[in-house]
Amino acid sequence: MTQALRLGIAGLGTVGIGVVKIIRRHADLLETRTGRPIEITAVCARDPNKDRGVSLRDFAWETDPIALAQRDDIDVYVELMGGENGPAKASVEAALASGKDVVTANKALLAIHGQELAEKAEAAGRVIRFEAAVAGGIPVIKSLTEGLAGNEITRVMGVMNGTCNYILTRMQSQRQGYNALFDECAELGYLEADPNLDVGGIDAAHKLALLSSIAFGTKPNFDGIQIEGIQQISLDDIDQAEDMGYRIKLLGVAQRTARGLEQRMQPCLVPSDSPLGQLEGGTNMVVIEGDAIEQVVLRGPGAGEGPTASAVMGDVCDLARGLRISTFGRPATSLEAASPAVTGLPAPYYLRLGLLDKPGALAKVAAILGDAGVSIDRMRQYAHTESTAPVLIVTHKTTRATLDHALSGLSGTDVVAGTPVALRIEQV
Repeated sequence: MTQALRLGIAGLGTVGIGVVKIIRRHADLLETRTGRPIEITAVCARDPNKDRGVSLRDFAWETDPIALAQRDDIDVYVELMGGENGPAKASVEAALASGKDVVTANKALLAIHGQELAEKAEAAGRVIRFEAAVAGGIPVIKSLTEGLAGNEITRVMGVMNGTCNYILTRMQSQRQGYNALFDECAELGYLEADPNLDVGGIDAAHKLALLSSIAFGTKPNFDGIQIEGIQQISLDDIDQAEDMGYRIKLLGVAQRTARGLEQRMQPCLVPSDSPLGQLEGGTNMVVIEGDAIEQVVLRGPGAGEGPTASAVMGDVCDLARGLRISTFGRPATSLEAASPAVTGLPAPYYLRLGLLDKPGALAKVAAILGDAGVSIDRMRQYAHTESTAPVLIVTHKTTRATLDHALSGLSGTDVVAGTPVALRIEQV
């Protein structure tokens, strides 16, 4: 009989329990597909007596993840604790040093320490797999490293945080403001312990750093990502963007340009009739563009017990089959240091201004934009609310630096109330 692939699972939260359930439910199917049994030998969690909804009596227990990672009776260390440092990093390092392969769902760990850990894995003759770290159940890592390996990737973009997409789509469908929906997400358990990881764009930016590294052969460079959250998006922006044929999404974009590697995670407008524009609720979507395939759209559940555990098991099954791929799709020592783009590629922008009720106010705004080199494509003015009137402007393509110069000029006038909102319009 072929020797079983033995797992040690650190972290028995939603995803860890999901992995236990899949292995129990599909033991025969997994063996048929991989050619060997897959079994759990040992697990690690703080409280062995907690009721987790499934029996865990068959497994050896550790309360120290490093001790689990060093056990002689496991072949693969499955890290599902989370956190960019602390026990997660130390235990992964211990597993690699002990000759174990690693499967993880920890996007923060790899976005910050991925290069270091990938080099340690290769030096030890081990591999790190992390399909579950990006976009839940969507097999985007496998798509980039395997299915699209014959392509030169030109752009990767997507909606990679379901909580943000839930808030933005509910703002539109339910006519609720950001604050009310933030509270709703907190009650439903959709937010991280630190909510800014979600609504501030940090969680999604961790994922973008990993995709960018695989797509462009660069060392993960989380610090090189321009990050902006969704906290400033109002119902007015949602409504007025829709009125002009767009929807607002927290969109991650990575592309190599003549200016360097451009990596952005920020609210953008996308056409309402595009695949990204039609994405609803907590669903994720990743769009990959390459020279041979042009464009591939991957859509699916971005989080939750089943989808994320499914991604973990995809990696486990590959290891059971003997499929071994470098962490970021090529040897870690061959990855280049990313050269961040100083300025992004030009794009059209959406501007929302509160215009004071003064003669010549609109003409003054147009003149300031024109003097700064920002050309207006479309403009729409709405009825006055008290002493101001909302004005929407869609510009022709411009750089963010040019636009910021124009916005600085507008803030020094006596015709604009408050701070203008400026959102990039992404071509998809």
